Amino acid sequence: MISLELKERAINTLRFLSADAVQKANSGHPGLPMGAAAIAYTIWTRHLRHNPANPQWINRDRFVLSGGHGSMLLYSLLHLSGYDLGLDELKSFRQWESRTPGHPEYRLTPGVETTTGPLGQGFANGVGMGIAAYWLAERFNRPGFDILAQFIYAIVTDGDLMEGVASEAASLAGHQKLGNLIYVYDDNHISIDGDTSLTFTEDRGKRFEAYGWHVQYVADGNDVDALDLAISAAKTDPRPSLIVARTVIGYGLPTRAGTAKAHGEPPGTEELKGAKEALGWPTEPSFLVPEDVRKHFLDAGRRGAELEKDWRNALRAYATEFPSLASELERITEGHLPASWDKDIPVFAPDAKGMATRVSSGKVINAIGAKVPDLLGGSADLHPSTKTWIEGSKSFQPENRAGRNIHYGVREHGMGGIVNGLATFPGIIPFGATFLVFADYMRGAIRLSAISRVQSIWVFTHDSVGVGEDGPTHQPVEHIASLRAIPGMVVLRPMDANEVSEAWRTAIERRDGPTCLLLTRQDVPTYDRARYASANGLARGAYVLADLGDGAPNLILMASGSEVRLILEVGERLANEGQSVRVVSFPSWELFENQAAEYRHSVLPPELTRRLAVEAGVSQGWHRWVGPEGELVTLDRFGASAPGDVVFEKLGFSAAAVYQKALAVLNR
Repeated sequence: MISLELKERAINTLRFLSADAVQKANSGHPGLPMGAAAIAYTIWTRHLRHNPANPQWINRDRFVLSGGHGSMLLYSLLHLSGYDLGLDELKSFRQWESRTPGHPEYRLTPGVETTTGPLGQGFANGVGMGIAAYWLAERFNRPGFDILAQFIYAIVTDGDLMEGVASEAASLAGHQKLGNLIYVYDDNHISIDGDTSLTFTEDRGKRFEAYGWHVQYVADGNDVDALDLAISAAKTDPRPSLIVARTVIGYGLPTRAGTAKAHGEPPGTEELKGAKEALGWPTEPSFLVPEDVRKHFLDAGRRGAELEKDWRNALRAYATEFPSLASELERITEGHLPASWDKDIPVFAPDAKGMATRVSSGKVINAIGAKVPDLLGGSADLHPSTKTWIEGSKSFQPENRAGRNIHYGVREHGMGGIVNGLATFPGIIPFGATFLVFADYMRGAIRLSAISRVQSIWVFTHDSVGVGEDGPTHQPVEHIASLRAIPGMVVLRPMDANEVSEAWRTAIERRDGPTCLLLTRQDVPTYDRARYASANGLARGAYVLADLGDGAPNLILMASGSEVRLILEVGERLANEGQSVRVVSFPSWELFENQAAEYRHSVLPPELTRRLAVEAGVSQGWHRWVGPEGELVTLDRFGASAPGDVVFEKLGFSAAAVYQKALAVLNR
């Protein structure tokens, strides 16, 4: 049992390491770390199961700082607990190439479990982690062997609870009875504009009770024992838990505590000095860590090493009883795919009518799902339309934690954040599906998947004005370009069923970043790959589908997705008229950009400047590939309500219109 005095100094160490770093950087958010330090201390020293010596221990609990602007609180915890994050890193807070950026970044800082900062995202990520923990436990645990059992702890803020993504995720978490979620709400009544009474006056506790959460209240967020009791009670409740802890933002600051001024700017030397004096802390030196405080935090971290040691002893007994499961657990821990995982990915026979690429995608999902038990996915209430149901498995529900199909409901943004949380767990390759036009609703989560470099797979169907009668509200136009604009995202728009097979192969093998699959609602032909190039060219982003006519080509036609059909038809007509035409399938700009210049030039020779690109989306970005002498058949307007083939024709996406454009390019 530690003394009250040591406990208070440990909490103040968190406060002032954080505040000193903000002051030194002359940038940052001191309010949350100073106000929520006791909450973090209670979680990290009394409850969180983790091993700083092995941040990737598979059976660790997870901690999410959803209010990522308070990042210095997390960095202070990591440093004090013994993670590979030295004091010099704290002193380099928010500086170039430091591992202590302004908001926590997954894969950058040891011990950071997810990228947070855009409010509400961490909340939703934690829900994904909660689902992952239950699903993996069902997959691996056996009577007498709870090999995987984790809690997900989070500190969430007023801003988190205001954001719609958190509401979506909280609603689903309550339905799913995710009793492994323990969120402590830093209820300080302050946002950037001022008191939350300006905008945020509903009863938050009752709101979460209505979601199906277990709600408790702690009157004083500095009361470690009360927080401890609430967390202990939360662990025994089958519902997700929200602990509403009343705190004071910027606790200790003489003139700024409890005000918006404490939120997002350095306190200033005199204000910080006054806080230290008020809380009995030495004013010098800055970044002070008393030795007994350091030992106290390190002891808590070392207990995690003992927990992992005990777990590994249990794992050896488990391996004796269940060798195949133990081998599978080792596989996912090491990040490997199953042997011959892609053996049964379908090769589709030529078919002039073909099928919608959403349909072929469904067939590929099920072929991969039969070999890769890690594949887990769902849609935003659109399984029948997106064709993303994993057959032979039920839906993930409180009464069936083994289900591989997740019903997200009409909650696109929540789905996005949850998928990203799922993707942080080994042994899970998650996908989330909706119509491409609704990617707008979840863009914040899509962008964070790229920043975090997690293997989130985004399946977007109904990818063009070919949607037809639903009209411009449901016909994506700018969306392909907007997804391509995200650094680190790979966007794949396959032309036929066999390119869909290769697109899924690419997405499954791509372990360090997200992938978007853009799929048609309407049927497209399945092409004869004995006549045209193999679909495995998709892995290189763009490839020569065919050189048509005699001699060297004098025109390049390029397209993605369903529009490849048009350029093939036009290319063959021109070849019959004596022209030599190169037809290029261009499913992924990003993969093509990553090829060596020699390969790129072999597909698009620099000297061949007569080029025409065709895509049922905005023109943005295509000029790079067609060059100053090239032309485009694109769509810089919204669509219209009519049958899909009529919309395509009226908007210029017909073989006749593309042929006329190609002639214009040739005749220059």
